[in-house]
Amino acid sequence: MAHDESFFREVSEDLRAERFKALWNRFGIFFVALVILLVLGTIGKVGYDYWSAQQAAKSGDAYLAALKLADANKPDQALTALEAIEENGHGDYPALARMRAAAILAEKGDTKGAIDAYSKLAASGSEPLAIRDAARVRAAYLLVDHGTYEQVADQVEPLSGADNPFRHSAREALGLAAWKAGDMTNAKKWFELISGDQAAPAGVARHAQLMLDLIAAGGKPA
Repeated sequence: MAHDESFFREVSEDLRAERFKALWNRFGIFFVALVILLVLGTIGKVGYDYWSAQQAAKSGDAYLAALKLADANKPDQALTALEAIEENGHGDYPALARMRAAAILAEKGDTKGAIDAYSKLAASGSEPLAIRDAARVRAAYLLVDHGTYEQVADQVEPLSGADNPFRHSAREALGLAAWKAGDMTNAKKWFELISGDQAAPAGVARHAQLMLDLIAAGGKPA
């Protein structure tokens, strides 16, 4: 009986070996190709990640150099450096360069150019949402003094909702624009939303309360 079991086991193992050999002869080349592809894919991804990190580091160095030019009161040189990053930079640096370039235009007194630059960045579908929303807020603050309430609202009213991280700045810009336009009803509404929001930064909340006090006292823009 033991001899029979040993015989059947040997036959079964031989059959499995023959079956594996047949399968290998038929599909082995595909298995080898799959392994090669996986290895090459891993090498390619690691290589690309390394290259991308290196390029982002270079863009970061170039961005810092541009900021130093701006701090050294060399706006034109800074703008040239930032434009180069916009065209050839990697990672989030092209978007950051566009933001800083718009700020430099505003500092130079080119308010229209700055608003246009912020608006184009805000409308870009390829940039990170946080940067686009920040550009909207920057444009809105410039438009408070150089535009209409409607233009400010077009920029930041979508950001004024209760869960939006930019809501405090958006509401402040809307309140100031409404106040400057003589629309005290809307101005009061936006400042009250800030004042009643416990998450509002202290400085923004304090300014909102001052504006509410001014409105209550009948204060109007000059």
